[in-house]
Amino acid sequence: MSNNNIPLAERLRPAKLDDYIGQQHLVGPNGIIRRMIEAARINSFILWGPPGVGKTTLASIIAKTTETPFYTLSAVTAGVKEVRDVIEKCRNEANGMFTKSRPILFIDEIHRFSKSQQDSLLGAVEQGVVTLIGATTENPSFEVIRPLLSRCQVYTLNPLEVTDLQTLLQRAIEQDPILKKRQFDIKETTALFRFAGGDARKLLNILDLLEQSTPDGKPVSIDDKAVTDVLQQNMAAYDKNGELHYDIISAFIKSVRGSDPDAAVYWLARMVAGGEDPEFIARRLVILAAEDIGLANPNALLLANATFDAIKKIGWPEGRIILSECTIYLASSPKSNTAYKAIDAALEEVRKSGNLPVPLHLRNAPTKLMADLGYHEGYKYSHDFANHYVDQQYLPDGLRNARFWNPAPNLQERKLTEFLNSIKNPTANQN
Repeated sequence: MSNNNIPLAERLRPAKLDDYIGQQHLVGPNGIIRRMIEAARINSFILWGPPGVGKTTLASIIAKTTETPFYTLSAVTAGVKEVRDVIEKCRNEANGMFTKSRPILFIDEIHRFSKSQQDSLLGAVEQGVVTLIGATTENPSFEVIRPLLSRCQVYTLNPLEVTDLQTLLQRAIEQDPILKKRQFDIKETTALFRFAGGDARKLLNILDLLEQSTPDGKPVSIDDKAVTDVLQQNMAAYDKNGELHYDIISAFIKSVRGSDPDAAVYWLARMVAGGEDPEFIARRLVILAAEDIGLANPNALLLANATFDAIKKIGWPEGRIILSECTIYLASSPKSNTAYKAIDAALEEVRKSGNLPVPLHLRNAPTKLMADLGYHEGYKYSHDFANHYVDQQYLPDGLRNARFWNPAPNLQERKLTEFLNSIKNPTANQN
C-alpha cells in the first residue's frame, strides 16, 4: 500500500496546456484561452463550471507558462484586507516597471466573496492594476456583482466526457510514480465513470482508494463491483464543496419536479444537515418554480422568490422552516414546463434564422426620414379596438405563422388560452 500523502489528483495536475484534458472549446487549437496563453496577453475572465473540470489547473498553467506575476487568493479564507494587500503589491510592481504585463490575481471560489469584497476588487480591475481570473461553481450572474461581471468574460467549463475520463485513467496508470509500479486489471469502467460524473478529481480519488485498498503484490482490480464496494466503505455522508453536492441537489430538484414532497423534504434535510449554503438551495427553488411549475401555478414563482429574499434575511437555523414550506408547496403544485420550452424553441429559431428584420409597421418613427421610409405606417393600436385586441402581424415575415408556446391542458393555461380565444374570436364565445 502507498504511504504517499499527496493526493493522486494533485500529483497528476498538468503543468502545460498540451497535457490538459478536456475543454477543447477553450484550450483546443483555436480556443480563446489557448490563444491568450500563447500570446501572453491575459484578459480578465471568470471560469464557471462544476468541480473537478480544470478551473484551478488552467490558472496554474497560466502561472507557469507566462512571465506575468501571479497571485492567488481563496475566497474561503481571504477577507477585504488580504485582497487590498495583494492589490497594493500588484500596484507597486506595475509602478516599479518590473513587468511588461499586468499582474494576474486568481481567486478560487469567487462566488463566496461578499459584495464588499468584490467591490474592493473593482477599482483595481477597472484601472488595469490587475488581471482578474476567478473560478466558480455557481452561476456568475447571481454571485458576481454586475460592475465586476461586466469587466470580465465568462467561460463555461463542461463536465469531462467519457473519452476524457478514459485518457485520464490511462495517464494515471502509466505516468503516476506510485501507480505505475502497480499492476492493474481493468475489466470494466462503467461504475468508475458513472461515479466520477465528469469530475476528474472524483475519478482520481476513486482510483487512489482502489490502489490503497489493494494489498501490495496483488493487481488492482477495476470493475463495477470493486468500485462500488470501495465507495460504500469510504464515501462521506455529505460534502458541500464537491463529492455529493451535485448528486444531492439533483435528487432534491427531481423529487420536487416529480411531485414527491416527502422525498423532497428528505433531500432538503440532507443538505441542511450537511451545512449547505441556504441561498444556493433557495436559488434553485426559484429556477424550478419557473422551469417546472411555470404557468400551471404562477404563484409558485412569487413564493420561491419570497423564500429567497427571506433566506437572505434569516439564514440558519430558522431558514430551514422557510425552505421546507416552499419545498412542500412546489412539490405539491401542478407542473408545466411550457414557458421553459417556449423560450428554448424561440432561441433555437433565432439561431437558425438569424436577425430577421422587424416589420416596418412595428418600428417607431421618431424622425421624418423614418416616417418617409414607412416606419410605423399601418400600425394598429390595440386599445383602440374592442377587447383591446386587433389582428395584425407581430412576427417577422418569414415566421408569420410560427408557434413557440404550446399551452398544457392544466387549469391555469386553459384559462389563458380561453382568454386569448375570447378576444380574438368574440362572436364565437357569445353563447
